[in-house]
Amino acid sequence: MGNWIINHGLSAFILVVWMGINIFLFVYFYLFYDQGPQFEYTRELLGAALPWARAPAAVLNFNCMLILLPVCRNLLSLLRGSVICCGRTMRKQLDKNLTFHKLVAYMIALMTAVHTVAHLLNAEWYTNSFQGLYGPLASNLSMLGDSPELNTTFLNPVRSNSTTPTILVFTTIAGLTGVVITLALILMITSSMEVIRRSYYEVFWYTHHLFIIFFAGLVFHGAGRIVRGLQETDPPHNTSFCEDHPEKWGNITECPIPQFAGGFPQTWKWVIGPMIIYLCERLLRFIRYLQPISYRKIVIRPSKVLELQLVKPGFKMEVGQYVFLNCPAISQLEWHPFTMTSAPEEDYFSVHIRSVGDWTEKLIKMVEKLPEGGQGPKMAVDGPFGTASEDVFDYEVSMLVGAGIGVTPFASILKSIWYKFKDSDPKLRTKRIYFYWLCRETYAFEWFADLLQILEKEMEERGMREFLTYKLYLTGWDQSHVNHAMVHFDKDTDIITGLKQKTHYGRPNWDKEFEQVRQENPSSVVGTFLCGPQALADDLEKKCVKYSDVDPRKTKFYFNKENF
Repeated sequence: MGNWIINHGLSAFILVVWMGINIFLFVYFYLFYDQGPQFEYTRELLGAALPWARAPAAVLNFNCMLILLPVCRNLLSLLRGSVICCGRTMRKQLDKNLTFHKLVAYMIALMTAVHTVAHLLNAEWYTNSFQGLYGPLASNLSMLGDSPELNTTFLNPVRSNSTTPTILVFTTIAGLTGVVITLALILMITSSMEVIRRSYYEVFWYTHHLFIIFFAGLVFHGAGRIVRGLQETDPPHNTSFCEDHPEKWGNITECPIPQFAGGFPQTWKWVIGPMIIYLCERLLRFIRYLQPISYRKIVIRPSKVLELQLVKPGFKMEVGQYVFLNCPAISQLEWHPFTMTSAPEEDYFSVHIRSVGDWTEKLIKMVEKLPEGGQGPKMAVDGPFGTASEDVFDYEVSMLVGAGIGVTPFASILKSIWYKFKDSDPKLRTKRIYFYWLCRETYAFEWFADLLQILEKEMEERGMREFLTYKLYLTGWDQSHVNHAMVHFDKDTDIITGLKQKTHYGRPNWDKEFEQVRQENPSSVVGTFLCGPQALADDLEKKCVKYSDVDPRKTKFYFNKENF
């Protein structure tokens, strides 16, 4: 249990607080509409559907306030670098921004479903009340209309026997905006599924921008004020007595004609702040879009991996950060995230782009058609943005795990290490780094094998062999690979990478690796960093919990994962 608290304690606390606020809002507003005397007559028309519609609405307001904040990346980067969030544990929470974004989205989907079903029942019961199906009191309340001469105001929005629930939904502000909001939400959620997001990113990208319609509809949704409550009058209307004597309304002092009004719209108060922050984010992106970008070098690596070395005036980065790229020649609206593979010490920044979708395929084809020495297509850059890998030098010991192209943030880190050793940087507090790279194809290792060779030589010359321990794993091998390796086993360098460290075939035994790190660093805080698939993340997260010791004098592992 103690090990679990080390890695997940604060995350669990934040989750409990968030869920507690949701539960409080739901219960509070459910009781408010279920027992509040000002809604006594409204409940006579709608029954239990009234609190079941209004309680989810309160929860929706709270979560719609939160949903945009985790994707305000400039805000998160600002918080990462600020004093109030400088703690390692707090920064880890900022790295889980997309996880929280998804949790909030799930809550919005659930509450929208409950809210929608309850209001569909309300539409049915409003119609039935007007048609006299629920008794004389409901009929009398439904007959009240807006009449200055009679000093009456309506409670039931249905004003004609020909009005059906469908007509009510599609002829009121609340109904129409509700339909638009629900359709937009359904499209956003379904297109966010993993299979669609990875295979058809453009579909995800464009449908997710329906959030503009979603929030516009949300702001106007309450303007119809379709749910109305009893207003105070002088003398007051005594509902406990008057509900049994509707024929006396307006004829005796205790029963003046009841006056009704809808509540003032509240949603805009919840969402206006995050909407302004997000608008500022987009404005900043547009400003960056206009800033010029030039190419320093373009390289097409094996397995259709494109390396772009770019230069932008005033651009400053940290290790492991990422940028969003836009190529107007492909699409003026699409922005895609890429981790930078360059080091902060270099006078340019670079990205490695693998061909995995329509956008990347089009970009690579455009570059392949360029003449020798030609400049690439116009590019726009938004960023840089902070990630978990920024904290790698805050740990005494770091374990870096990259899968395939997921090695990119660690290329930046390894390059920066080389510069720090070259310049004898006294601020470097990291004592040891363990680097694991898992690849399916042999030629993928060529991306950064030259960098590892330089580092390997540098460590040897400085007598610091133990500072960098790296292991390369070929996961997509067959017997021919093994036979070839066995024939050349006695060579000093690896037949695949040319490094002195031989390539391993298969997947790492993580229990063995974590145990080795723990034994070699018996009293260190170890940061475990991953850029790779979720299945591997789940495995490594469990190992961090398993091999962490509650005793502060012994080894502790902290798990960190790249999220885009």
